[in-house]
Amino acid sequence: MKVLVIGGGNMGLTYAEAIAKSKFLKDKDLMILDNSKEKTEELRKRSHFAVFEKLEECVPAADVIFIAVKPYHANALMESMKDLTSEGQIFISLMAGVTIAAIQEGLNRKKVVRAMPNLPAQVGKGLTSFTASDEVSRLELSTIENLLDTTGRSVRLDTENDIDASTGISGSGPAYIFYFMQSMLEAALKMGFSKHDSRVLVEQTFAGAVELFGSSDMDPEAWMNKVASKGGTTRAALDSMEDNNVKEMIKEAAYAAFNRAVELGKEYQNG
Repeated sequence: MKVLVIGGGNMGLTYAEAIAKSKFLKDKDLMILDNSKEKTEELRKRSHFAVFEKLEECVPAADVIFIAVKPYHANALMESMKDLTSEGQIFISLMAGVTIAAIQEGLNRKKVVRAMPNLPAQVGKGLTSFTASDEVSRLELSTIENLLDTTGRSVRLDTENDIDASTGISGSGPAYIFYFMQSMLEAALKMGFSKHDSRVLVEQTFAGAVELFGSSDMDPEAWMNKVASKGGTTRAALDSMEDNNVKEMIKEAAYAAFNRAVELGKEYQNG
């Protein structure tokens, strides 16, 4: 099997590097294309994949093609590559807001997977949600899942609406965590801790809490109750959050991301 990644930006390169490290493919069976000469020169310094600048040099040879370009480049890219594609190829889109139907129409091909990765993919801890057109077989889906899992974990969803919803949770979610971390860092600094000590306190607290959460089937509320005791310091903090409606605000933020994902899809379709 030969895999091509179109786009050598952050997410395209993340997948190319992860697939290479996984040894899922032989070195030269993994290809990457970028139209920037500066980028391709940088990519050629890495020995574990073949680098290309022209679509005709690599698209026909690929079995699976990741499309990792900005959505506003989608139409021009598909117009340029559609005559180079073949019926059996599978196209995995990492483009936000570009629907499966739009890709099928743009390429005149049926086997399309729409995927939504998140930033922790860069350190092998990513979550990629994906859904596929009916023409992608069960065996092919298994292969796709293995490729996506090289950056962490993947979850197959039923519909594209689910992909938009996952944007509000896992796609945008790391930023919510960083927002909370930043708030705690600022609180630590205000309490008199140094920048270094503040970072250690916050980083290890988050890392430990995530590890605990993954160690059992207990839900977050049960873990909160383990930390908090009646009349104690943790209960005072949690009560303050409840009084300030923090939980509802976080839910509303997730829905705002979900709704914007839907809007972006409509903007692409209308634009």
